Amino acid sequence: MKVAVLDDYQRLALEYADWTSLPGAEVQVFHEPLRSTEEAAKALKPFEIVCLMRERTPFGRALIDRLPNLRFVSLTGARSPSLDTAALKERGIPVSNTRSAGGGGSTVELTWGLIIAAARGLAKGERNMRAGKWHHELGAGFSLAGKTLGLLGLGNIGARVAAIGKAFGMECIAWSQNLTEEKAAAAGVKKVGKEILFETADVVTIHLVLGERTRGLVRAEDLALMKPGAVLVNTSRGPIVVEKDLLDALQTQKLHAALDVYEREPLPADHPLRKLENVTLSPHLGYVHEDNYRTFYRDTVENVAAFLAGKPIRVINL
Repeated sequence: MKVAVLDDYQRLALEYADWTSLPGAEVQVFHEPLRSTEEAAKALKPFEIVCLMRERTPFGRALIDRLPNLRFVSLTGARSPSLDTAALKERGIPVSNTRSAGGGGSTVELTWGLIIAAARGLAKGERNMRAGKWHHELGAGFSLAGKTLGLLGLGNIGARVAAIGKAFGMECIAWSQNLTEEKAAAAGVKKVGKEILFETADVVTIHLVLGERTRGLVRAEDLALMKPGAVLVNTSRGPIVVEKDLLDALQTQKLHAALDVYEREPLPADHPLRKLENVTLSPHLGYVHEDNYRTFYRDTVENVAAFLAGKPIRVINL
């Protein structure tokens, strides 16, 4: 049985789980992304089992239909917006998911790392230090105390980000399509309209699930409302923000963005975001930490073993 383990960018899959425990399995790990449906179809055609790292490789119907040998898919995490579970169900192919470690805490931590880095110019400062410079072309930055934190989404992660904001002495406001006054009050946050949030926040941070209602939710008209020098933080999903509109806003030098997620991942080497000084970038690290990876890969091995034994576990589509 040929098993493909995709998108192990950091070369940790074989270290963090015992793949040798799978009887009769021939495991091949892919360390580089498969950048197109054509490339993925060609590379994965021989495999009966494919193990996905979240949504790093889009796994839609166009690809599934070109994998005649596919019999089982294991997905790290709870869900993937780019995995067509219905197309797999039509072919009787089960999809098993895995648990996660930390309950979103690492994303909360990274959000605050990005906020502080953007507010104090740490990325530019670090580049200066490595280049033998000091305060060269480095702005004054701003302290968070007394500033306004605007949260798009006040779920598990958003509420925890707000709690830390209050500890820093920030006023916290929030908006989402489903947010109620009661839920906002329970988190110690003021519910406001979307326009008010963008107009008044010094930091706007996004904590929404990507879906039909949230894709392209943040557009040019929202970014135009933001204060000069305000920061937009996205550790959720890239397509929630219209990328072209964000690039246009950043090129005016009015805003700063701190981003962990992008419209296309990995971010292309020649992407214009890489060339802008008023952007702090990280390579989608919100969920990337040792405890999570160990849980992901150990559960993946369990999923494959259960399928090989004829008793799939944690199945989400059949």
